[in-house]
Amino acid sequence: MEESVKLRVPPLTGQQEQPLALINYLYIGHFLARWGTRMWEFSVGLYMINIWPESLLYAAIYGAVESASIAVCGPIIGRWVDKLSSLKVLQLWLVTQNLSFVIAGASVVALLIHSSLKFTHFSIFMLLVLLINVCGGIGVLSTLAGTILIEREWLLVISEDQPPELLTKMNSVTRGIDLCCKLLAPVITGFIISFVSLKASAITLALWNTVSVWVEYWLFTSVYEGIPALGQSSQKRMARFLQCDQEMNNLTSEEDSLLPITECSSELAGRKWNKNISEKISEIPYIAAWRVYLQQEVALPGLALALLFFTVLSFGTLMTATLEWEGIPAYVIGLGRGINAVIGIAATVVYPVLQSRISTVRTGLWSIWSQWTCLLPCIAAIWIQSGFLSSYILMGSVATSRLGLWMFDLSVLQHMQDLVAESDRLIVGGVQNSLQSLMELLAYVMGIIISDPRDFWKLAVISFQAVTLAAFLYCIHSYHVRKHLFHFDRMLWAKCFRRASQVAS
Repeated sequence: MEESVKLRVPPLTGQQEQPLALINYLYIGHFLARWGTRMWEFSVGLYMINIWPESLLYAAIYGAVESASIAVCGPIIGRWVDKLSSLKVLQLWLVTQNLSFVIAGASVVALLIHSSLKFTHFSIFMLLVLLINVCGGIGVLSTLAGTILIEREWLLVISEDQPPELLTKMNSVTRGIDLCCKLLAPVITGFIISFVSLKASAITLALWNTVSVWVEYWLFTSVYEGIPALGQSSQKRMARFLQCDQEMNNLTSEEDSLLPITECSSELAGRKWNKNISEKISEIPYIAAWRVYLQQEVALPGLALALLFFTVLSFGTLMTATLEWEGIPAYVIGLGRGINAVIGIAATVVYPVLQSRISTVRTGLWSIWSQWTCLLPCIAAIWIQSGFLSSYILMGSVATSRLGLWMFDLSVLQHMQDLVAESDRLIVGGVQNSLQSLMELLAYVMGIIISDPRDFWKLAVISFQAVTLAAFLYCIHSYHVRKHLFHFDRMLWAKCFRRASQVAS
């Protein structure tokens, strides 16, 4: 452990070049994995609106299935990652993610080639749609496992015993990589769709995931084998999990052996049985994970962050499908999403600077209200009669709001990394992702209920109200931590008032 730590201490010497290369391998592997995910994430809304035009229903159903998968299985995924070795998680993550997107892409190609299936063989049509939804759900679950492993463990282990600025930098780099994929993947995919065809984009997606899985696996295993601390952390985590199971089993055996044989033994046995039932319920992985999460000091900021996912004001499936219905070309939507990502990348540059000056909690406070302010034009655009003009205002407002959103996301992530105990990191990460997906699910349920694209403005208003609630919840947390929201004594009017008081006295 000491040797591996020395290898990672900056500044790097000649003997320290290999760990830097391994960290770059981590970044490259993260890029390849996120690229495939972002390609599918952008394309699926366009596929669904083309498979069944004039309705957001199929796009909303897909989004609901995807979000429900994480909402229901997220805490279990967190415990599963906690239980298995890092190498096993890597294998399952990469194989299931890439295979799912390959099968989903092939199903889309089949539906686009045989577009008459919904009229001639409706059962086959529904089977292919079901396959797309199932594969999408499996794909996002495997992506979640990889995200938890990388962001909640590997980054922390690599930055262990280092200056805190290193973790901030690595968080920003990995988030920047994700946002670069959000920038470039939709733009390239949009051009393929607009100037070649939807079928070509689906084939490209399937081929990408078929080839990239091998490169990703080599890169991540090289990092795992090259930085011994990662293997040691994995072994320690698995040993801790096994020890907890053994302690629980021993405790149950001891309680059974100490049960007194008296006249009241039947009553005691009844109480013991009731106690065992309640304990067993509380030990169910899903319930146990939520109990751990709710005990954390960061539960309220986590809820505020999750509320931001209860929205259609993002370049997600529903908004993309609506813009396509409005007649906005796919490449323009892709460019808009690219601008959205550029602003998000800017957030990863601004965040470390702001965080070092005003602290993590205050950065989160300023970020959430910045997002709220930037979304105001979305509400104003509702009263504009021109569909094209309101669509462009919508895209611009959503894109500029990403600066606040991603800075707030980084603030909450670092807050959790700082305050959550090592033994609870992966579980809390799984629950947080589950909560965010639950909010996404509710947004897609809204889309199923309000599926007419002409009523998209109603979804926009509800989404804006969710952002407002999130901002107030974070204000409560900020006030609880800092005992105030603003430094009123530093404001200009307060200084003028003090100066006037001094003159008067």
